[in-house]
Amino acid sequence: MSRENYHTRMQAPSGNAPLIFALHGTGGDEHQFFAFAQGLVPGAGVISPRGDVSEMGAARFFRRTGEGVYDMDDLARATAKMAAFVEDWKTAFPGSPAYAFGYSNGANILAAVMMARPDLFARVGLMHPLIPWDPAPVPALASTRILITAGERDPIGPLPRTKALADWAHAQGARVRLVTHEGGHELRPEEAVALQEEFAQAPQPIGA
Repeated sequence: MSRENYHTRMQAPSGNAPLIFALHGTGGDEHQFFAFAQGLVPGAGVISPRGDVSEMGAARFFRRTGEGVYDMDDLARATAKMAAFVEDWKTAFPGSPAYAFGYSNGANILAAVMMARPDLFARVGLMHPLIPWDPAPVPALASTRILITAGERDPIGPLPRTKALADWAHAQGARVRLVTHEGGHELRPEEAVALQEEFAQAPQPIGA
């Protein structure tokens, strides 16, 4: 089963509450955002996988050859693997809308999956992403809510790249919100508040 693609910590949703996928950053694990994800939406399920790539002992979701330089073949592998993982978990809870957020490396794999499979998520939170390529159009993202957060002095995910990603998502017709702070690559409270605001809004019924 694709649900076994990763070492995963999970909590089932209550009723038709959302199923939230929480994707850690480099060096994190399945515990990094689990408690945080539990508090985003009452009764939400949480699926928190551990990245399957090790970079000098630090878990990641795909390989890179340098800071901001991605192994694109491995990213393609990881994207397909994560998409199958998400799809299998969604099948297990068909009444629950799927939301997802990721930080840094987790945001990057999530963005790649979102672009490849725009049908998987109703809401997405990309926290400090870096997409160092020009994505192809994905008009099927038109019904997706996308939150993007960034630090204005982030040396890992430069703000111009973040704004370019937000502009791209807006051009696809997605409902995009960009939240920035004056710091660097660290997560700040205003980002957590913005993600909770985006995820806590009442979802549309499945199939609506």
